[in-house]
Amino acid sequence: MQDTAGTTTKISTVEKSEGIRTNRALITGASSGLGLEFAELLAAQKVDLVLAARRRDPMEKLAAELRRKHGVDIHVEPIDLAAPGAAARLKSSLDERSLQIDILVNNAGYGLHGEFLETPIERTSDMLQLNITALTELSYVFGRDMAARGSGQILLIASLLGLQPVPTFAAYAATKSYVLAFGEALHDELRPKGVVVTSLCPGHTETGFDAAADAPVSPMLRLLTMKPRPVAESGLRALSQGKASVVAGFMNNIIAFSNRLTPRSMQRATMKRILG
Repeated sequence: MQDTAGTTTKISTVEKSEGIRTNRALITGASSGLGLEFAELLAAQKVDLVLAARRRDPMEKLAAELRRKHGVDIHVEPIDLAAPGAAARLKSSLDERSLQIDILVNNAGYGLHGEFLETPIERTSDMLQLNITALTELSYVFGRDMAARGSGQILLIASLLGLQPVPTFAAYAATKSYVLAFGEALHDELRPKGVVVTSLCPGHTETGFDAAADAPVSPMLRLLTMKPRPVAESGLRALSQGKASVVAGFMNNIIAFSNRLTPRSMQRATMKRILG
């Protein structure tokens, strides 16, 4: 399962009679973190983009840079995907512009650190809405179109934390367990329809996650931290290879494998020391 950073990941193009048309990818959570890396990597392959996130200004800045560097067509769609019904509104907006989505990068999401009972339930509910409900609805509305065409790719961003229970990240880790199980099941359901679904499990990555989650970073966690570019590369590579799931990074693969050999009580204790 190890991925080598720097390996070029090719996303196939679609050939038409009038020439070569690149695919179009929708990247959610495109204003920061891994979303930036996915956008850069796909644009470098001449894949046209739709960038979706709450903040317009960072996406417009990114779009201008990628248009200049790679000459791709980019549509910016400011939207709060945590709002109920947001996925359907996004789909309708893109349909009105005749923007067909061939690659869905379901990247939007965030975490909450802290004791469950000490975290306002409104914040937890908002996270559940984005990490689970919005991701599921986006996979549905765009996955239906892909299945009807007989082609498409969906990349879901799960997490290494989704492989075990995690005290102080209880609800967040549970959302990522859902994403991983959901994605692997969809992989088998949609494969006969020509649609590839891959779940990417990053470990601790150098993004804005810790600040947004108000989470401390232990010395051990710093040693395990990956840069975002190789994480994004591993996800796109696994998607292009038609894999059901991938864990990014050699050390994270060792951790994932060790979970098969250790009791869950030990997993909880270990994660509490590292992340608590």
